[in-house]
Amino acid sequence: MIALGSDHGGYALKEEIKSYLEARHIQVKDFGAYTPEAVDYADIAYPVARAVSSGECERGILCCGTGIGISMAANKVKGIRAACCSDCFSAKYTRLHNDANILCMGGRVVGPGLAQMMVDLFLETSFEGGRHQTRIDKIAAIEREQ
Repeated sequence: MIALGSDHGGYALKEEIKSYLEARHIQVKDFGAYTPEAVDYADIAYPVARAVSSGECERGILCCGTGIGISMAANKVKGIRAACCSDCFSAKYTRLHNDANILCMGGRVVGPGLAQMMVDLFLETSFEGGRHQTRIDKIAAIEREQ
């Protein structure tokens, strides 16, 4: 199950991604926004991040105007590694090297076709582990200290 969410700036892109995933028979849980009316990105990022960190959802996808604000909010949740990406290379390598569990994109930055390619790479790429696991462990240690 993939957790989806957006603020108003990412609403149209989230809806495109939702339709794309459902057409591929990938189960989604939509945490809003449910209309293009203004909503604060933190109010959406938090429940998506909690769903991913708790294991309720395997991964998450969040959208706001740029992808930056919503990624910052999601990263406040322990165990979340949300990455703001606007290209395919970053979407792939954030999984391969960073074990990112939430992909963030900007509805005013990324078009639907590019978003679909990025979603595919994010969902189909496995974490490489090895030397990268040491780095993820260091991030987890920082979280434990807080």
